[in-house]
Amino acid sequence: MKELEERIQEDGIVIDNEILKVDSFINHQIDTRLLNDVCTYLVAPFHGVDKVLTIETSGIAFALGAAQKLGNIPLVFAKKSKSKIVDADHVYTAMVKSFTRGIVSPIYVDKRFIKSGEKILIVDDFLAEGNAILGLIEICRQAGAQVIGAAVAIEKSFQGGHAKIEPLGIPVVSAADIRGFENGKVLFRN
Repeated sequence: MKELEERIQEDGIVIDNEILKVDSFINHQIDTRLLNDVCTYLVAPFHGVDKVLTIETSGIAFALGAAQKLGNIPLVFAKKSKSKIVDADHVYTAMVKSFTRGIVSPIYVDKRFIKSGEKILIVDDFLAEGNAILGLIEICRQAGAQVIGAAVAIEKSFQGGHAKIEPLGIPVVSAADIRGFENGKVLFRN
């Protein structure tokens, strides 16, 4: 998506040739017009979605936009911490390694919110190594739900996440696909 690629070139900051900082328009301060356009692009290939699933926190804005574009369907987000009101017998859980934080943590979804047979679209802001999406796929597998796709605003395909997800029969759609960084510059896949 040309509009997002241009914005990344203008306002994105490359850190150590592996991290792209887009906090001025994606995941700290959000350009809502851009978010709206990205979500329209991301959901276009998907039909018959029952729910959108993401992981807190940065993915929530894009997941909400996608859920609205798909007809105001429910949005569910996996929590990264368990509260006192969550009963371990009533949640699906998976372990997820955070690329930017470098730690492995459990994620949780209440069993009431993902049901067997539901068609789920996973939405997130970034796809790097694929760990968050793989964790959400595992939660859907536990629930007996069908993941019909993964839609991400920015994909860093050089970090291998796409290559882990697509062989599972799950199509991956991204609004901007980065093939690498070179001297602080973002290189997009055509």
